[in-house]
Amino acid sequence: MTFSMSYLLEQTINGITLGGLYALVALGYTLVYGILLMINFAHSELFMAGGYVGLGALKLLGDPAVAKTAGMGFLAPIQSFFLSGTVGYICLIAAAFVISGIVVGFMGVFIERFAYRPLRHAPRLAPLISAIGVSIFLQNAALLWISSKQLPYSRVDGTSFVPAKTAFTVAGVNISTMQILIIVTSLVLLAVLDTFVSKTRIGRAMRATSQDRDAAGLMGVDINRVIALAFFIGPALGAIAGVFNGMYYGSVKYNMGFIPGIKSFTAAVIGGIGNLRGAMLGGFLLGIVESLASGFLSNAYRDVVAFIVLVLVLIFRPGGLLGEAVAEKV
Repeated sequence: MTFSMSYLLEQTINGITLGGLYALVALGYTLVYGILLMINFAHSELFMAGGYVGLGALKLLGDPAVAKTAGMGFLAPIQSFFLSGTVGYICLIAAAFVISGIVVGFMGVFIERFAYRPLRHAPRLAPLISAIGVSIFLQNAALLWISSKQLPYSRVDGTSFVPAKTAFTVAGVNISTMQILIIVTSLVLLAVLDTFVSKTRIGRAMRATSQDRDAAGLMGVDINRVIALAFFIGPALGAIAGVFNGMYYGSVKYNMGFIPGIKSFTAAVIGGIGNLRGAMLGGFLLGIVESLASGFLSNAYRDVVAFIVLVLVLIFRPGGLLGEAVAEKV
């Protein structure tokens, strides 16, 4: 019985960690949908791009051999700080997240400007097809221009940028520092984003745009700026999840965004598409369900159980567990 309880606790913690990754990506889906009523299927590839950008930042800033090979010896003073001790190491990891979020955020803005904005007044199917096209382009660009193989999240000498360390033990279950970091970061980012949308002036502009775009424009809201901001924040959150994914699982690959993207979209639907808190709830719930199904049934059944949960939620709560946050127009 003790073993069973310990195993249950271990699988639950693994599920919460996985759910944190789903939740971060789901926030990007639901933020864009809440404003444009559009599913950005390229979002999963921006998650993948975040993993690659984060790895590149870590290698250039934390691996002198890579910087020297790339002809960037001028980074040596910065590298010496990042490699100097605990403070430098923490700054290195933080820098990887910040750089990845900013770069991928601007990628999202660029994609919105040239792939989605020209189709804003087209039938709803047109931007959906455009999003699928962008997704295919980004995935194949990574395949052709970066690598077709898995790239380890490690230095040239094989040492990991984020070695696995146990933070503490509960009931015989080891909880790693990375698991705590993923869970805490997910919750903090949700709190920050929720406060930003509900309390700030630009957040009110985003909510007004989601309710009635034309009326918001007539009231002086810069619609293009609001939508561009949504396409910056959403991909930036996805990029952070991509870096976490690479650190947690130890590698990145050109097609790594496909399955997490589908699962995160599922999480957003379970929680209530367009609802930020619903996206977070759906992400954690889906992660826990998958982990328990994998641990107590079989890894082959994890996806089956996850989508059974989705079907049941859609049958009994068509708007999601917390309901859609998109206002009805009358």
